[in-house]
Amino acid sequence: MSLTTTHTQGLAELSEQHTLLTMLQDRADRGGDSILAERRDGTAFVPVTVDEFVATVDAVAKGLVALGIKPGDAVGIMAPTRYEWTVLDFATLKVAGLVVPVYHTSSRTQVEWMVSDSQVRFLFVEGADQAQLVEPLLDSTCLEKIFVIDADSDADGALEQLREAGRAANISDAQLAELSASVRYDTVATVCYTSGTTGRPKGAELTHGNLLAHCYHGVADPGLRHVVTPDENGVQKRTLLFLPPSHSYGRFAQMLCVHSGSVMGYAPSTSRLVEDLQEFKPTWLIAVPRVFEKVYNAADARAGSGLKLRIFRWAARVAQTYSMALDTAAGPSLKQRWRLRVADRMVFGQLRAVMGGALEVAISGGAALATRHGHFFRGIGVTVMEGYGATETTAPASVNRPGKIKIGTVGAPYPGTSLRISAEGEVQVKGTGVFRGYRNNPEATAAAFTEDGWYRTGDLGSIDDDGYLKISGRSKEIIVTAGGKNVQPAVLEGALRSHPLIGEVMVVGEGKPFIGALVALDKQMLASWLRNHGEDSSLSIAEASQNPAVRASIERAIELANEKVSRAESIRKFVIVHREFDERRGEVSASTKLIRRVVLEHFADEMRELYGE
Repeated sequence: MSLTTTHTQGLAELSEQHTLLTMLQDRADRGGDSILAERRDGTAFVPVTVDEFVATVDAVAKGLVALGIKPGDAVGIMAPTRYEWTVLDFATLKVAGLVVPVYHTSSRTQVEWMVSDSQVRFLFVEGADQAQLVEPLLDSTCLEKIFVIDADSDADGALEQLREAGRAANISDAQLAELSASVRYDTVATVCYTSGTTGRPKGAELTHGNLLAHCYHGVADPGLRHVVTPDENGVQKRTLLFLPPSHSYGRFAQMLCVHSGSVMGYAPSTSRLVEDLQEFKPTWLIAVPRVFEKVYNAADARAGSGLKLRIFRWAARVAQTYSMALDTAAGPSLKQRWRLRVADRMVFGQLRAVMGGALEVAISGGAALATRHGHFFRGIGVTVMEGYGATETTAPASVNRPGKIKIGTVGAPYPGTSLRISAEGEVQVKGTGVFRGYRNNPEATAAAFTEDGWYRTGDLGSIDDDGYLKISGRSKEIIVTAGGKNVQPAVLEGALRSHPLIGEVMVVGEGKPFIGALVALDKQMLASWLRNHGEDSSLSIAEASQNPAVRASIERAIELANEKVSRAESIRKFVIVHREFDERRGEVSASTKLIRRVVLEHFADEMRELYGE
């Protein structure tokens, strides 16, 4: 086995008494009048101080106690990214409760499974539609009460109901403090359900220590500290949260902000992400590769056609070649530096303004980022720190550091984490962020660990001489064709996703005579692409799937992707599906991963078309 371990110098020293609650108290002690978050109030972001947040958390926590929540009881939160999510999260933890995040797009069946498996007593939902969806669970499960965050009136809202309940019951600060003091480093803080890409979702139990250690070790790491902590003048860094806290990636970002002193803003929908970025002006972001692809593709589309498009694409090449030169011994040439200055004045300044104008660093995870996008963003002045992790590792297991970026890799081990590659090529992880096991599933827990205690990720990869990890695919996603050829779809899919027309793509061919692809067009990009290419911009996805220019562009993209693999692994035929893959239909996870078995089931007709069956 190839083995690498993280350095241990500078790691935070944590004891049994350290919890997420002491982390919040430490932040308050450092400055209760500092800004913890900015929440949208109408059209503006309104600041919330640490002291104001703590007061709200305490009032809501007292309401939970008044209504009967006891230590170890499970509370579910089914809402998108919003300030109330953070309040309910800490309020539940403060009464020694257990938080069960539920994706706000989940079906009733999915919610029923999570509620039953974790014995959720109270469930908080965003609005009336969600309440109506889950209301039958009050009769069929252990669920006792549903709270609506956005109720018809403020008095009926979940937070105000809990405040009033706490006041009416006269729950004291001493009662709350006693409950908080019962929480320990190894107390389970949350049960995060996996996306279920290969079966029924499993509930990963993450302790206070898992989340806490990742926050403290990250801030203690010299390569990461300056990204999230206030500068030498005390000016706070800022990040806009738009990934759902229901996923461990978004949840970790939330906790990291609380500890580090970053101001967090909330963007509940990516539909107005550009407007939120411009208003909030983040200095750092956590995102998935699809966000970077969309930013690039949108910029390309806005360039239109003719001279403007040629200028943008010239500038993009300038940024990419400049970034690649940074990785050479000689560095960028004088000519490359001059070209970059020209391209910056003509193009890049406007693009940075679209992202708020202050963005310095973005952290990408959840899937592989195309190397050309990594080089493009670094070239325009936004360093993308690609990382790697899983729900079971409390999000990050490895990450690139500013000044030590290796584009094409997912970085060196995250502080407090060790990585190794098994004889079969599997990436395995050990460290303070690794979960303790799956809820009510000892068989799955046993299967998830090696005999010597390393978590088996199921991902395939390699580690270079500098300790940097490169992911090559997922063992469970390997396709075996009828001819016995093993094909890793990630290489082809990653290359194709960067095409502006392609919203998602799934490479198929298990047991089939050749490799094929199901291609879903990007509905948001389609009209502008058609217009820029002299086609009818009003075409629907179904009409565009038969358009000769669209098909020719997809065919060319597939030809280029095929150059990365052998002929036996290449895509021979593709079908453009009749609609986008949909998270609400269970085809895509909240972290943008394809749920392959569901896609195959829902697009059986397209599979028959592909293989003539």
